[in-house]
Amino acid sequence: MKPVTVLMLVAFPLYCYAGSGCSFLEEVIAKAANASVSTTEYRASLEEFINDENTANAVDKLKQCFLNQSVETLSNFNVMMEIIYNSIFCEPF
Repeated sequence: MKPVTVLMLVAFPLYCYAGSGCSFLEEVIAKAANASVSTTEYRASLEEFINDENTANAVDKLKQCFLNQSVETLSNFNVMMEIIYNSIFCEPF
């Protein structure tokens, strides 16, 4: 068990270095910030995680928040996400 733990601790920084460490998370964020993706499309992409009407409403409100933003704000948000993904805190030590 110890070698598996050591392997995971060594592999994690390399995995993190490739972005957020979760391509699905990156895709969900990109769709949220994409003005051409409708609320209905966004909800459909997250359908497997929506268990009730409250969650569906929360997903719709989240997407609507992004739809209400200007193109400049969405662009700045995407730049911020790239900075976070490429930050020194995700680089291997």
